[in-house]
Amino acid sequence: MPQESRSPDNANPLVVEVTRGDMVESRHRAAVAVADAAGRFVHAWGNVERPIYGRSALKPLQTLPVIETGAAERYGMGAAELALATASHGGEPRHVDLARALLARIGCAESDLECGPQWPSHEPAAMALARSGAGPGPIHNNCSGKHAGMLATARHRGETTSGYIGFEHPVQQRVLAVLEAMTGLELGSAPRGIDGCGIPVIGIPLRAVALAMARLADPAALQPERAAAARSIVAAMMAEPFLVAGTNEFNTVFMRALGGTAAIKGGAEGVYTAALPGLGLGVALKIDDGAGRAASVALARVLHRLGAVPPAQTEALGDLFASPVLNRAGVEIGRVRPAADCPF
Repeated sequence: MPQESRSPDNANPLVVEVTRGDMVESRHRAAVAVADAAGRFVHAWGNVERPIYGRSALKPLQTLPVIETGAAERYGMGAAELALATASHGGEPRHVDLARALLARIGCAESDLECGPQWPSHEPAAMALARSGAGPGPIHNNCSGKHAGMLATARHRGETTSGYIGFEHPVQQRVLAVLEAMTGLELGSAPRGIDGCGIPVIGIPLRAVALAMARLADPAALQPERAAAARSIVAAMMAEPFLVAGTNEFNTVFMRALGGTAAIKGGAEGVYTAALPGLGLGVALKIDDGAGRAASVALARVLHRLGAVPPAQTEALGDLFASPVLNRAGVEIGRVRPAADCPF
């Protein structure tokens, strides 16, 4: 496996810097793995063997059981619902309405969601909710689409819905089996924690996450049912980028600009994944200090390095390659940009 940029002190490479005026104020290190579906690593910058929690960046993989169990077909889940199941959405009206409609179709209520309440991250949606006099509910949680999809699998299989977020529940055991199959690892004894929305998170080496995303991008070697599910999920994300994130969000804006050539998903603590069907590649990225501002800039740079960004879109996406730092008056006072010695 190539190790393209490891400093003498074994630290991950500097990939993003934050300027203020003429000075670099902050620096962010990262590890990045790029793999193909056969397990060959095209690039490996930094320590890609260290386990990470993939957080919401693994939602495309976690959605596979929604199709494979037959729940998607039974409950009429099309591209919109599948995209929402992969989403970390902003709680905008279309997100919330679609999640409510799906819950109704599967015979569940908002109270069945165990993800917890959350104010919409989309500020206009949060303000409208506050003006209405209502507080946030679990339906506004950015993971409500994923949880609705998980509930759909439990309802379809005739399983209890209560406690579906627990590690031993069949819902989470199906997700674990998918992660093991797609990464090629036995994860029963892997590090384990709880995500912000309550479901288990599993420590997986970054290289294995990249391999799983490559198999999602190029599922030809998977058994037919899983290959079909993988293609449906990637296609849904690329067809409905708004539902994957929301207005002005990196995932949505970048996927729209790429015109159906990449499925991109971010997660908390500076994690990003991407499935690139045209190139047959998977990407996994982790910022050491968990900074989301660095993760999106780093992923944009990686995708550009891989040739996944059409030349015509490079200039239009300029602020996503080096995002502005604004003061309270909206004046640009710096940039979040690739570091001067970024290896990719």
